[in-house]
This record gives sequence, structure tokens and C-alpha cells, in this order.
Amino acid sequence: MQAVDFNSDMGEGFGPWTIGDGVDNELMGFISSANIATGFHAGDPGTMRRTVEQAKRLGVAVGAHPGFRDLVGFGRRHINAPAQELVDDMLYQLGALRELARVQGVGLQHIKPHGALYMHLARDEEAARLLVENLQRLEPELLLYCMPDSTIWRIATELGQPVIREFYADREYDLSGSIVFTRNVRAYDPAQVAARVLRACQEGVVRTVEGEDLTIEFDSICLHSDTPGALALVEATRNALDCAGIQVRAPR
Repeated sequence: MQAVDFNSDMGEGFGPWTIGDGVDNELMGFISSANIATGFHAGDPGTMRRTVEQAKRLGVAVGAHPGFRDLVGFGRRHINAPAQELVDDMLYQLGALRELARVQGVGLQHIKPHGALYMHLARDEEAARLLVENLQRLEPELLLYCMPDSTIWRIATELGQPVIREFYADREYDLSGSIVFTRNVRAYDPAQVAARVLRACQEGVVRTVEGEDLTIEFDSICLHSDTPGALALVEATRNALDCAGIQVRAPR
């Protein structure tokens, strides 16, 4: 791999409250694409505007990061809602960020669902298809960030919505290729995370929770800003990529 996108979730505070270590401004300097919270799991209009401003200053591409309507649970709890309701919520959030970005002359590069909603769309045929069909009518060139070989990846590929496949630097994988999500994310060793990412980029494999290697293909590395010690993780990972001659750049 000679080049790769590096994305992280940004703007996930709410009003005066911050999530994680509160290092968005510093972390933004190491990534190429920012997934900006759009108000349902985190974020508010002022935070969204300021996050877009920072991304614009640093030349970081901007995308919408819509979640379940779940501020208390940070969008990590599944909500059993009809597909139409979920898609309406996502389009509502997409429109909010798009206007706050547009007033600053910034276009949206992508959309990436958050947390439990991301996983729901990875397996739910009805909701995934309805979202992609709406994106096709609304913005057919908008990049859709998703897991490789997931339901939404398959539907987007089938309907012609461009996709970006992700590799999660700070989450574990099992042999099925699924991400092992947890509500309480532990701290990671920066050198180990950087080595894991570099191995995925150079060898195309990741060690699973079962202790075996899994072949993986991806276009973008994701490292969450709310993971404990996120800034050290991102800095170490970016340094490893730079030293290996792997260019970090946005897909567009």
C-alpha cells in the first residue's frame, strides 16, 4: 500500500462537555478525513461549525457522522426503529452538517454512520438499501464509509454508490471479519497499535481475538478520538506510516 486515508470521529462533545481526552484540535493535524458528529449521538450546531472550521484550516476532508437518536448512550445502544425512520434521521443529520459546511465553502466528502447504527447497517438489508437509494437520489458521488463485505457495502457496490472500506486501528476483529465492539474501550499501547496498522497496510492481515491472522482489504484507517490516549495512538500510527513511505491522504 502506497497511500491510505486516515479518519477519525470529531466533534463528539455536546455544549460545554467533551468526550474522551478532548484532543480533537491536536488530533486533527494527523488525519486526512474527519467524521463530524451531527447532533443525535453527540455534537451540536456550534461544535459542528467549529469542527468544520478546524478541518478547513488544516486541509482535512469533512464527512457527516450520523448516529442513533441516543445522546445518553452515545449512540452505542441499538434502537429498534423502522428503516424509514432511521433513514429520515440520517438524512436530517446529513443536511444539518452539509449546510454548516456549505456556508464556509466546504463540501462534504463522505458519510459514515456511527456506532450501533454503523453495525446495524452492516447487516440490515432493508435499512441499508433504503439509505443507499436515498443517497443515490440526493448525492450519488458522496463516499460511503463502511466495513468491507458488509450488507451495506454490497448494496452500495451494486447500486453504484462509491464506498470506502475501513480498517479499525483501535478495535479487535474476530475470524468472521466482524469488529468486536465494546462500550468500555480500554487503553492501548501506541507502539502496538502502530505496528498493527503498519502490518495491515504492508501485509494485508490482522491478528484476531482467536489468535489467528485474518486477510483484510481496506481504503481507510479509522482510529477513534474517544479511545483513551487517542492522541498518542494517532501520532504513533501516523509516524509509522510516514516512516514506511505510506502517504496519508483523503480519498478525494
